[in-house]
Amino acid sequence: MAYLAGTPTAQPVIILKEGTTRRKGRDAQRNNVMAARIVAEVLRTTLGPRGMDKILIDSLGDITITNDGAAILDEIEVEHPAAKLMVEVAKAQDDMVGDGTTTAVVLAGELLKKAEELLDQNIHPTVIVSGFRKAVQRAVEALKTKSIEVDLEDRETLRRVAMTAMASKAVGPARAHLAEVAIDAVKQIVEERGARKVADIDHVQLIKKAGKSLFETQLVRGIIVDKEVVHPGMPKRVEDARIALLNCPLEVEKTEFSAEIRIRDPSQMKAFLDKETAMMKDMVKKVKASGANVVFCQKGIDDVAQHFLAKEGILAVRRVKESDVEKLSRATGGRIVTNLDDLKAEDLGYAALVEERKIGEDKMVFVEDCKNPRSVAVLIRAGLERLVDEAERAMIDALSVVSDVVENNRIVAGGGAIEAEVARELRLYAPKVGGREQLAIEAFADAIEIIPRALAENAGLEPIDIIVEMRAAHEKADGHLMGLDVYERKVVNVYERGIIEPLIVKEQAIKSAAEAASMILRIDDIIAASKPKEEEKEKEKGLEEAGEEF
Repeated sequence: MAYLAGTPTAQPVIILKEGTTRRKGRDAQRNNVMAARIVAEVLRTTLGPRGMDKILIDSLGDITITNDGAAILDEIEVEHPAAKLMVEVAKAQDDMVGDGTTTAVVLAGELLKKAEELLDQNIHPTVIVSGFRKAVQRAVEALKTKSIEVDLEDRETLRRVAMTAMASKAVGPARAHLAEVAIDAVKQIVEERGARKVADIDHVQLIKKAGKSLFETQLVRGIIVDKEVVHPGMPKRVEDARIALLNCPLEVEKTEFSAEIRIRDPSQMKAFLDKETAMMKDMVKKVKASGANVVFCQKGIDDVAQHFLAKEGILAVRRVKESDVEKLSRATGGRIVTNLDDLKAEDLGYAALVEERKIGEDKMVFVEDCKNPRSVAVLIRAGLERLVDEAERAMIDALSVVSDVVENNRIVAGGGAIEAEVARELRLYAPKVGGREQLAIEAFADAIEIIPRALAENAGLEPIDIIVEMRAAHEKADGHLMGLDVYERKVVNVYERGIIEPLIVKEQAIKSAAEAASMILRIDDIIAASKPKEEEKEKEKGLEEAGEEF
């Protein structure tokens, strides 16, 4: 790209590399806003219990059927930088709270749509961004004011939170069962750190197996190891299991350098092999001496060692993943040992039952009924591979929202109720700010109503009628609990209907959406380097190879 310098000869001054494209001003802003809104439009029809699913086909031909916002954006390969920002919004929302990804992206898209209308009125992007920032602060205050505290022993409320999170997933009548499993799993992994409670759902192991029905999904108070017992002579079931967790191989390790042993007669050969066998026997003796009757080993177990373990009646599993060994440690109370000489009785974990079972085509080892497991497993079943995947996504959402409530025990009304209430509060707040920022705050209030509007559209209702009815309902005393029930097709007290969501999910969605919209609005110049053509790449590669030969 060339620009004419103010010289008498008017010689072009080359600033950017040839082929570089540049867009600036309103053209750049329109381009970015359009790209981000297209991503938001993709997800808009998936919002709510009556939302539609998307079928995604990757380059290898594998298909994914889902309406989970994070999963959809993860599968779509977007090129435009503004669209990539929207994907990052969904990822950040998913990483932080595990739910509300569709809400965050749809809201960001609507904020940009309203901002574009303000840009057309010659309102500067910085003024709009400043107004949005004030609107977010007021919205978060309104959310906290209208939220309701939850007693963590109130199982019914936790169940309703989990079921609301799964309402849009294709798990149908199994929602209640999955919600119960999710609550039991989260309650088992809760830890107290000082004055606060923490529930890290990474400590819940999810194992998917096609076959049977969604109702066969079960919580295992322990861990499932996706491996089989190493030796056919070993027991396949051990009750009252004392478990050794080893991060060292039960085999003779090869030296780091090459060595040559010269053997001159057969007796030396026999002595050499006998010594190796004796070393294996010694290793197994150490395991037996500790009192262990089950061994989970991160490394390999030699065939000879397997034979001696089988003779001692010890069940052994090898090459267990590091993450699974850590979960086994939390579940059984055992300590991971890196040197067999250090293995003692107090290092062993305990489980009432360790058993190898065949699930479908695969053999797996179940470690069950641990005393007080700090890590648990959920075995997800469904009759179809695609449904198993969707059930896993539903379970992750349920686990996430229950853990969100455990960590921050406040909830808000769902069904678009809290969004309508925040919009009302922002419209009351906007005149107090005044100036051009008032227009930005009012635009934010209009944008946040996209959530109830999209819920109504996806349920086949007239969105304008629903928004008018909702605004009227929110002027009354308990108006902040009035939202849309898509099954009854009218505005009702959604809190009484059990349509509730964690406060932290809504808070994070509003913050993420506003930050993404603000970042996109502040961009007024796009300078894109040209991608080298295939012929040029080949030419450069040929030159490099020629240089190497030279």
